[in-house]
Amino acid sequence: MSPQSTLYPSRVLEGVHGVHVVPHSPFISEETSQDENFPKSSCGSSAFGVNQLFTHRVWQQRPPCLRPIQGCVHGDQHLLETVANVLTSLPFIVLGVQAPRKNLNCKLYANSLIGVGVASSLYHSSRGKLRKYLRWVDYTMIATATVCLSRALRNENPRMLMAASAFFLPFQPLMVSAVHTGMMEVAFAKRALKDPDLRMAHTVHKMSSLLGGVLFIADDVFPTTPYLHAGWHLAAAIGVGTCNKLLE
Repeated sequence: MSPQSTLYPSRVLEGVHGVHVVPHSPFISEETSQDENFPKSSCGSSAFGVNQLFTHRVWQQRPPCLRPIQGCVHGDQHLLETVANVLTSLPFIVLGVQAPRKNLNCKLYANSLIGVGVASSLYHSSRGKLRKYLRWVDYTMIATATVCLSRALRNENPRMLMAASAFFLPFQPLMVSAVHTGMMEVAFAKRALKDPDLRMAHTVHKMSSLLGGVLFIADDVFPTTPYLHAGWHLAAAIGVGTCNKLLE
């Protein structure tokens, strides 16, 4: 082998039949780009970069209740589904009219239920760019109703909790709803244990809440399946109706 071929082995290989020499290895640029943020000279910097990447991926996988409302993920599939969703929103207005109004907190809760029915009806009947804003109104009104119910059931709620709920309500309504719904469930269970007249209502409430949770998840997992959202409306309305028994 000549000295020149030793210095430039690619020239020798190019003469072999079926061999194609790539000027630069495709692994070089990829390895360089991946290691730009992790300097080999510092193990601490590399570990910090890995931790940042892991934290970012975990944050991207956070549940929907920790994400800001970005508008509607999917819309009503056809006109009949829109009609069904609007009609099944009306029971919330009826429940709000019939809810007890014996004090200010109860009045606020009753009016918030009416707001839920109105917001849901407007959202499902809307189209275009307005729809995503009405979706935010819909979620926010639901969260507001849960806060008002929590306040009506227990007037001595911690001020810090109520202040935090008011702060997160505009951009994390699902999280606020989850917290105050959980508080309501605990209060309902305790009251049902002491009051036999509430046990039937509590049983109906548990069944409707379980069905509503299944329909809510199914509506998100199978967005093209019609009438799942309308079914969730009805299950939620039954659950809300049983909650009104707590305020009588």
